[in-house]
Amino acid sequence: MNRLKALLGADRPVLFDGGMGTLLQDSGLEDGVPGELWNLENPEAVRAAHAAYATAGAQVLTTNSFGGTRPRLDLHGLGGRVGDVNREAAQIARSVADEHGVLVAGDLGPTGELLAPLGTLTGEEAQALFAEQLTALLAGGIDLVLVETLSDLGEADAALAAAREVAPDLPVVVTMSFDTNLRTMMGVRPGDAVVHLAAGGADAVGANCGRGPAEMELIAAEMAQARTGDVLLITQSNAGLPQVVGDHFEYDATADDMASHATRLAELGIDLVGGCCGSTPAHVAAMRATLNPA
Repeated sequence: MNRLKALLGADRPVLFDGGMGTLLQDSGLEDGVPGELWNLENPEAVRAAHAAYATAGAQVLTTNSFGGTRPRLDLHGLGGRVGDVNREAAQIARSVADEHGVLVAGDLGPTGELLAPLGTLTGEEAQALFAEQLTALLAGGIDLVLVETLSDLGEADAALAAAREVAPDLPVVVTMSFDTNLRTMMGVRPGDAVVHLAAGGADAVGANCGRGPAEMELIAAEMAQARTGDVLLITQSNAGLPQVVGDHFEYDATADDMASHATRLAELGIDLVGGCCGSTPAHVAAMRATLNPA
């Protein structure tokens, strides 16, 4: 039995939230400061971001913990606070989710290290890094595990192994970023990812980030053709591509663009739909309106 199907019920597509980092930057997070630090130093801003997505209609909130593995936190002198950063991330999201009757996905991003033979990190070491982060997220009260923006199937395997070790009863969603000619940076094709990760025990497999809605729809079509067993499919596209506007970046896909995108994904049979970088509560609200018209 697919654990995620059991958790979500029958209605499809299920709507995830959008970007967190870009939203926090709009709230005053300075360039170069990790968004995860605000779990400890500005939790109300993180709470407000989650609340905006929940109000917009997101059915799953994603913890503010994308860069929450020890190597990523080490870059900012926070490696010794892995437990605090991730537990707080989950508790903040949990408090908002409980107010709105929605779910919490514990977010694991890439470690930032290359696995052997291209790098020095072993699969076992990667698993331990993910397990450390996930242990804290679990303590904070997550409902499912979201592993996202990966390029390497070996790193995905390590994250799946960590989930089996730490949270064997929770559903696991794994997404990869196919931003290099419809492949990941490591050359993985969308269909191959679906087959490999479904066989490895993922409850949902998909794509996030990337180069915008049109390209994501091509990726989604490939994934739909490769679907195997009862695995669910997920896509979370960036809101287009970033453009320089004055002294900052703005993404070029409008809320209406993302709403049309969500409709096309539903037609392709994608089960879980959300946004990534540049996606805002306004984008999510428009997607919600088109997927679930009143």
